[in-house]
Amino acid sequence: MNEHTTNQMTHYRWTICIMMFLALTINYLDRQVLSLTWDEFIKPEFHWNEIHYGRITATFSIVYAIGMLFAGRVIDWMGTKAGYLWSIGIWSAGACMHALCGVATELWVGLDNREQLIAATGDMAVLIATVSMYFFLFARSVLAIGEAGYFPVAVKVTAEYFPKRDRAFATSIFNAGASIGALIAPLTIPLLAKFWGWEMAFVIIGVLGFIWMGFWVFMYTPPEKSRYVNAAELAYIEQDKKLEADLVKPSAEETEKKMPLWQCFRYRQTWAFVLGKFCTDGVWWFFLFWTPSYLNTQFGIKTSEGLGIALIFTLYAITMLSLVGGKLPTVFMNRSGANPYAARMKAMLIFAFVPLVVLFAQPLGTYSPWYPVILIGLGCAAHQSWSANIYTTVSDMFPKRAIATVTGIGGMAGGISSMLMQACAGNLFVYSDRVQLEFMGFVGKPAGYFIIFCICSVSYLVGWIIMKTLVPRYKIIGD
Repeated sequence: MNEHTTNQMTHYRWTICIMMFLALTINYLDRQVLSLTWDEFIKPEFHWNEIHYGRITATFSIVYAIGMLFAGRVIDWMGTKAGYLWSIGIWSAGACMHALCGVATELWVGLDNREQLIAATGDMAVLIATVSMYFFLFARSVLAIGEAGYFPVAVKVTAEYFPKRDRAFATSIFNAGASIGALIAPLTIPLLAKFWGWEMAFVIIGVLGFIWMGFWVFMYTPPEKSRYVNAAELAYIEQDKKLEADLVKPSAEETEKKMPLWQCFRYRQTWAFVLGKFCTDGVWWFFLFWTPSYLNTQFGIKTSEGLGIALIFTLYAITMLSLVGGKLPTVFMNRSGANPYAARMKAMLIFAFVPLVVLFAQPLGTYSPWYPVILIGLGCAAHQSWSANIYTTVSDMFPKRAIATVTGIGGMAGGISSMLMQACAGNLFVYSDRVQLEFMGFVGKPAGYFIIFCICSVSYLVGWIIMKTLVPRYKIIGD
């Protein structure tokens, strides 16, 4: 039990939240290394085009999706402390493995060094592109398996350490790690790749995860057992128990049992979360994986140059506005007394309208690359606000024993959405360039990007309508 007995509330829950924030920052640094190095450094070495890159990112997405389905069950069984350690350990190892892909390709095709890879032509160039792609697919799959555990365990930790009224804000704080990781990435990764080689960029960023693990081992225990959480803070964390006891009367047997996977699919709440994730996750991952290539393709701007660094940095700096989005439902609850789900859906409707500005990214891009970057940044900020709240709908309505599982199911849907988006985007860009596709006054790859931007801009409104239709009112699932 707690060693603190004073009335002055401790605030250790925010220390745990900061640890989750740092973990997601590292997660997104690891995830961004490939998108910030492939077009300028890896593509010429291995003779890739957008189809190769699209297949790699699509494979990452589908492995991530499948991993999310099982990660939730594993974490519900394993517990949050061990679950976090296994998750970040696997993805950090996967990140470092990318650095071996060049050497492995040289050995496989029988060449001695990078210069020979770059100089290859004809059938040898095709062989290099294919072999290297499969090595990257393997490393990317290991990364995906590890990263699949992050959100199921993070949402579960948030449910353990925060009452419902604070969960969206806490989620928006740790979820801001995605933006901070993406913000730091263009300032560091292209320079690491330029001066030390793209391989070292993967290794240096990958090692950060192992350092984080050393801190987590000593810092995390459940709040009721933590010596850093006193009675006042524990009472604050557990303030929802009485309300839930009034709404739901679980039997002792039901409380102890884990909710079977098949049973989760019986509830509309599960399907609302799943379809909300499916409609929107692919948008975020598209911008994450393709924006550096978009700037190079459309404007000839490289991410290792000053302007490229400034543009990507600005995009993700704008994304930090999502912290406001995490606080908005709490404001609604405090002012109107709305229940958590009603307040969250009201906030999410506001966020769903913001990505419509992405419709203007391509037309305004004819004047300056800053316009599409700013508009995409606003769309990404809206996504992160949406994401912080949609994750919290799970802990609002499901018992703790099912949170990681349901989060994993929704994450799988988001990963499938991303896989489809990545695969379609890569093929669309090559096709639009080959046939000089025309769309809304744009020709070739710019036309392909405009088509994708149009899909991205309306996805959130579609997702919100589906969620509201499936779950029109707040309803807690029996614990």
